[in-house]
Amino acid sequence: MRGRRILSLGLVALLTIPLPGISGSITTPEIVAKTTAAVFACMRWMPIGMCFWLHCSWSGCSVRTSLKVGHYNPDLVVSSYNELGGNPWVEIRATLGLAQKTAATTLLGSLLPIPVDSAGNRTEGSTEPREHRNLVFRETDAIGHPVASLASVTTGMGLLCQSQTTSFFPYFQSGLDALSWRQEVPEIFYPASLLPGLREIGTWPLQTWGGVYPRTGWTTQAEEPKAAAINAQRAGDIVTRAGQPHVYVPLSGAPYMHNDLISIIDNWIPGGLGGLVNHWIPSFSGQRVWPPGPLREKDRSTGTWQMLVPLPELTCSVFGSNDLASFSGWGGGRVDGAGDYAWNLWRPYKCCSRRGQMFLYSLDWFPYPP
Repeated sequence: MRGRRILSLGLVALLTIPLPGISGSITTPEIVAKTTAAVFACMRWMPIGMCFWLHCSWSGCSVRTSLKVGHYNPDLVVSSYNELGGNPWVEIRATLGLAQKTAATTLLGSLLPIPVDSAGNRTEGSTEPREHRNLVFRETDAIGHPVASLASVTTGMGLLCQSQTTSFFPYFQSGLDALSWRQEVPEIFYPASLLPGLREIGTWPLQTWGGVYPRTGWTTQAEEPKAAAINAQRAGDIVTRAGQPHVYVPLSGAPYMHNDLISIIDNWIPGGLGGLVNHWIPSFSGQRVWPPGPLREKDRSTGTWQMLVPLPELTCSVFGSNDLASFSGWGGGRVDGAGDYAWNLWRPYKCCSRRGQMFLYSLDWFPYPP
């Protein structure tokens, strides 16, 4: 994780310089601004308990406590778009887009029966009028949120939890996962890919946007915004689980210590024979973090989505809402002419500041997420 953070810092200066955008695109400053504007609706910060630490110094050991808090972090920017390398996030398109396109074309182009570098609104089948045209392919990326690494500035106060993601780091790029994302192997063999009603984004059989499985770029959905949302949900599902048959970097759900440093402060006092005795005092920094588990569809306790492109929203929700009674449907007003879509993925964290050499246990007053 530390290596990824060091690598990402080299890109920060370039990625935070505003670049001219195009239709259906968004820049890093715009992402930060829209994320900040949604903090009160999406963050859901609250004190939830206490942590207990064993604190030892020259004079002996004692138990100390720290406040345990919970809140949602904007972990990832998940984009769904048409053309390989054409991420709507302008700075990512300028830095990682060409590299992704070159790698996918060079390494996998000869292995695939369909063009690697042409995904835009591609449908399966012929051009016959009776042909089913709702099976659409899209590229999808999950990139570390630009605010994720900046949170470390305030974590020392113990009121905010550090995200486990690294800003601008590519956790998933479908162009590099071309075999699984395009050819559905081995995704097509999962039970959820074969049996209707398993892992549906919606309330099956009454209404459903589509299935999480198979987790590929192909979706059967007449409404383009919903098709893009399905792709985003699939990418989030992959990244938040370990050992998946894809090319990606997983996010672990195991508790960990962030910025874990222990130092000794010298405290020289007069001794009994006229000399000085060092009654040293330990100093601590960092926090214990309980990251969220795997993302689940329609489960707010595992993550929520905030649309950035094409319709910036100031609230967070989950995909799969029932819009049968709506005249325009969920996709009304959310269609992008260029076929580009992007969301923030907010995920719930719990943490407490370190107050001793050894973590003993924590006591929760309230369940979190609520």
